[in-house]
Amino acid sequence: MSTAESNRSRRVRKIASPAVLVGLARVADLALITFCGWLAYTFRHDSLILPGTYVVAIVVAMAVAANAFQIAGLYRFERLDQIGGQIGRLAVAWTGVSLALLAISFFSKTSADYSRIWVGLWLVFSFFGLATFRIATAIAIQSWRQSGVLSRNVVVVGAGLQGERLIRHIQDHKAELGVNVLAVFTLRQGAGRSDVLGVPVKGGLRDLLLYVRNNHVEEIMVALPWDREDQIADVLKQLREAPIDVSLAPEPLGYRLMERRVRHLGDLPMTVVQEEPLSGWNYILKGLEDRILSALIILAISPLLLAIAVLIRLDSPGPAIFRQQRYGFNNNVFTVYKFRSMRNDAGDARGGAQATKGDPRITRIGAFIRKTSLDELPQLFNVLKGDMSLVGPRPHAVAHNEEYAEVIDEYLSRHKVKPGITGWAQIHGLRGETDTREKMEMRVQYDLYYIDNWSLWLDFRILLRTLMVGFVNENAY
Repeated sequence: MSTAESNRSRRVRKIASPAVLVGLARVADLALITFCGWLAYTFRHDSLILPGTYVVAIVVAMAVAANAFQIAGLYRFERLDQIGGQIGRLAVAWTGVSLALLAISFFSKTSADYSRIWVGLWLVFSFFGLATFRIATAIAIQSWRQSGVLSRNVVVVGAGLQGERLIRHIQDHKAELGVNVLAVFTLRQGAGRSDVLGVPVKGGLRDLLLYVRNNHVEEIMVALPWDREDQIADVLKQLREAPIDVSLAPEPLGYRLMERRVRHLGDLPMTVVQEEPLSGWNYILKGLEDRILSALIILAISPLLLAIAVLIRLDSPGPAIFRQQRYGFNNNVFTVYKFRSMRNDAGDARGGAQATKGDPRITRIGAFIRKTSLDELPQLFNVLKGDMSLVGPRPHAVAHNEEYAEVIDEYLSRHKVKPGITGWAQIHGLRGETDTREKMEMRVQYDLYYIDNWSLWLDFRILLRTLMVGFVNENAY
């Protein structure tokens, strides 16, 4: 490759870097919202000049969208090439933006200042414009990955166990990392290895600096044991003249702490090993989601709630609501509400005896509301009180909680968030009787996945899936 071609390739790689592409996506989204607002106005009013009030509306929309798209995960580089995921997240986020704008115009009493046709056209044009851009971006990134434009050429310093571990990790995750290890360099000339896992050993540090000058290398990864502090310091000093990135590979423990956030204690970097699952804005958003949606749902289904309560009272003597103690957030016990589905004299406040198929304790109405999960609806009031969330790990009865906490690792980690009416485990069929340890272990793993990967988008997916397939289940009896 000629020098001109090499320089051109380097420029393309820099422009197509993850940071640049994410930045361009942010700018393009805001530009598209602005352009579509102007286009809708031109289409509706046959004028190229936007009035000041319309400009204000577009600026507000840009601010709301920038935050909503960030929360929806639309600016995570590893997702930019996922067409289906991008469109789904965009649909949810843009719906939220549209509702927010309508609410702002209502409470600020400015809705009459805007043409309803313009608003409708603007929102529709913007969605299709944003969707088209993201489809094009995903196709371009997929093409660049295949052509190698997005791949990153690196060399490794260290041919020992540290270097071998690093190279194996890169090779095992090459598709998502997009990293090519070109060569390995040792601290001592003629260290005795010709290659490390198929990657050629090209010499010592002096050879490395010459290699960097003559080849397209974008990063030097130093993979040496951290207890050799003086040696590492000397290597880093010698590499200062290299005009590229230099990084230090982690100790073995670091591979078990991948994807952990790094925060700074003053100037000291600290790896965050464990974080509170919901804090800051996430805590606020989750709380708003729970309180607003639960209140709206209660209002919408209040006739259904009343009808079920009447049928239960007519079917068997006793109250319509059954109360039972459950473990909730931070292992605190709270009272959960359910429609009574068993005979009043067969209730178990601690929940020691699970319902089984053909359970004689279950009433006629009880069998129906358990099969359709309608018995869970009073838990909406638990959500409104703040004891539960709409989405989260299902709260287990006290007796079962104490039993499984003794035999299942990480079982109590489920209580790091509020329990939910529905959850990630439930929409995957893990509900009803847990008559084996294996069933409960699988449920716990799904619950922990939800806690570690929480987002508003994940909650909406679970709620939508619950509406479609989550009410009736063969394991609910």
